[in-house]
Amino acid sequence: MNDRLLVVDDDPTILRTLRINLKARGMDVETVTNGADALSAIDEQPPDLVVLDLGLPDLDGVEVLRRIRRVSVVPVVVLSARHESDDKVEALDEGADDYVTKPFGIDELMARIRAALRRVGTALDNAPDVVTDDFRLDFATCTASTDGGPVHLTPTEWRLLATLARHRGQVVPHEMLLRSVWGPQYGRESNYLRVYMGQLRRKLEREPAAPRWLITTPGIGYQLRAH
Repeated sequence: MNDRLLVVDDDPTILRTLRINLKARGMDVETVTNGADALSAIDEQPPDLVVLDLGLPDLDGVEVLRRIRRVSVVPVVVLSARHESDDKVEALDEGADDYVTKPFGIDELMARIRAALRRVGTALDNAPDVVTDDFRLDFATCTASTDGGPVHLTPTEWRLLATLARHRGQVVPHEMLLRSVWGPQYGRESNYLRVYMGQLRRKLEREPAAPRWLITTPGIGYQLRAH
């Protein structure tokens, strides 16, 4: 079965280019030009991946992303003409799997889409369950909880935790984490890790500002503490 992609952008040239290139690679493509139609399309027939422009005419793309994440864990690759790092951090913080800045090369975007599709459902293999004094992670069922009850984690957060869990008690270098979670073409996007580790601490740690379990080793990497 072909992968189904939903492309959300109000630029007809970009829609046409992506439709042609994605279909040429054997993917089924649906295109919409605004946020409301995107949310309706996801509700009616969930896609395998969403390509989402942030500059939409009706809703801000970050708000669309926020609403998607309330109901779905579908991978989302964000497109944006916004180059500021704050915009990228905000999109990642709301659950985007990747961020591509316009103008973009079609080969780069295709590679990121393929990488996001490959990551789905495979990155959690062989990750041991984690039980700490503050939270519990079951990778087989993708369920997380704290003393406060169930915790929702995004697919990217699960992949990052799975990598840390497989190397629990060891510092995992930035480059290794990036390649394991996002794919082999990554290695320098340390801001991705900073955003996601901050999210995970807020969700799982009893004191996010003074984490006990999700530890930073400055300039090197991160670890999931063993005890």
